[in-house]
Amino acid sequence: MTARWGIAALVLFGMTMQVSHCVAAEPLTVAFDFEGASVGDVEIDEATRSISFMPGGDPERGWPCWWYFRVDGIQPSETITLRLHGSTATVGKQKPLSASWAMPARATYSIDGETWLHTDEGQRDGQRMIYTLTPDAASVYLAWGPPYTPETAEAFVHAMAAKSSYAEATELCRSREGRPVPMLYVREGELETKKRFGVWVQARQHAWESGSSWVAQGFGEWLVSDDANAVWLRQHAEIFLIPIMDVDNTATGNGGKDAVPHDHNRDWSPQPHWNEIMAAQRKIGDLVGEDRMDVFLDLHNPGPGDASFFYVLPRDMLSEPMLSLRDRFIDLTYARISKMKPLIPMSNKPKVTGANYHPLWRQISSNWVSMNGNPHTVSLCLETVWNSPNSTTVGYRAVGANLAAAVQDYLAERPAK
Repeated sequence: MTARWGIAALVLFGMTMQVSHCVAAEPLTVAFDFEGASVGDVEIDEATRSISFMPGGDPERGWPCWWYFRVDGIQPSETITLRLHGSTATVGKQKPLSASWAMPARATYSIDGETWLHTDEGQRDGQRMIYTLTPDAASVYLAWGPPYTPETAEAFVHAMAAKSSYAEATELCRSREGRPVPMLYVREGELETKKRFGVWVQARQHAWESGSSWVAQGFGEWLVSDDANAVWLRQHAEIFLIPIMDVDNTATGNGGKDAVPHDHNRDWSPQPHWNEIMAAQRKIGDLVGEDRMDVFLDLHNPGPGDASFFYVLPRDMLSEPMLSLRDRFIDLTYARISKMKPLIPMSNKPKVTGANYHPLWRQISSNWVSMNGNPHTVSLCLETVWNSPNSTTVGYRAVGANLAAAVQDYLAERPAK
C-alpha cells in the first residue's frame, strides 16, 4: 500500500486464537487518516501479530523517511511487532534514500497522541528494523520521532499568548496550499523598537525533522517564563518564532527535504518559490534595514549518526565583527547545551555549508542571512541530534530552553542600541 491517507487492514494469515485468552483476537488495523500521518506498503500478519511497513509520502515532495500511523485492535497485555523497511521510492534517476534515515534506534509511540515515549531499542535484521511494543492499550500511535503538526504549532502559539500579555499569536503568512503558518511574536516593556535587538528563530524547513519544532517550542516556553534572564530578553529584544516553516508537507506527511523544485532551505533566493520564504525575507530585510538583525537561528535535525552541532559559512567568507561574534555565540551555546542533564550529545566543532556543500549553498537560509545581514549579525543553523535516547520531547525542549538562555547570555554582552 502506498496511499498516504486511509485505513489498512491487510490480513495475511487469517484470524488466530490467542492461547492466553482462549478467544479470537480482534484483527489489527493501521490508520493514517489524520494530520501528519504517512505510511506505505502495509502488511499485517495476524499469526504473529506483526506489521510490516515502510515510510510513505510522495518522493517529489521530499525524502520518504517520515512515518506516522496508528495501530488499532491490540489486545490487553499483547506485544506487537513492527517491521520497518526503508522506502524503495526514487525521484528521477536517483537511488532510493538510504534506509538509515528512516530507522531511528528507538521508535516513538503514544497512547493518547500527546505524550510521546520511546520504545526499547530496535534490532536490525537485514534490510529491516524490528521494534516490539506492549502498549497496554487498544490503540497506539507510532512514529519516526515525536510528531509536531501545524495544529500543534497553532495550539502552542495561542497557549503562549494566553499565558503572557507580551506574547502574540500571529501568522507569518499563508502557505501555497492556503494553510496558516503560526508565528509567536514576543516583546515586553516600553523600550522603543529601534533600541531593541532583533531575534529570529525558525524551525522545520525540512518537514520530516520533527524534533526541531520541539526545540522551537522549548525556546518559546523559556522565553515567556518567569526566569529573570527571560524577562531581560523580552524587555530588550523583539523576538519572532516560527515552529514550522514547511507547513504543507508537515500536514500531509511528506518529507520536505529536496522537494521539487527545491526545499524551503534552498529557496532563499531573489525570487523564492515558497510563500514562507518570501514572507521571512521581507521581515528579516526590515530588521536589516533598521540595523537590528542580531541573531538568526534555523533549527534542524542532522544525519542519524550525528550529535548536535552548528552549520556555518567558511571563516574566509566572513569579516569582523561578524566572525568573532559568531564564535562567541557558539561558545556560549555549547557551554549550556553540553552540560544539560540528561545529556544531549553536542559537538563544539561546527560544520561548513560553503561551495562544496550543495550547489544551492548561497540559497540556504543561514548563509543568505549572513551574506545579506548587518555587520554584527549572527546567523546559524543548529542541528539537534535525533537518534539518541534523550531525543524526546523533554530533551528537545530542554535544548530550546538552553538555546534561548544562550541568546540572552550573548545579547547581554552586547552594547545597548
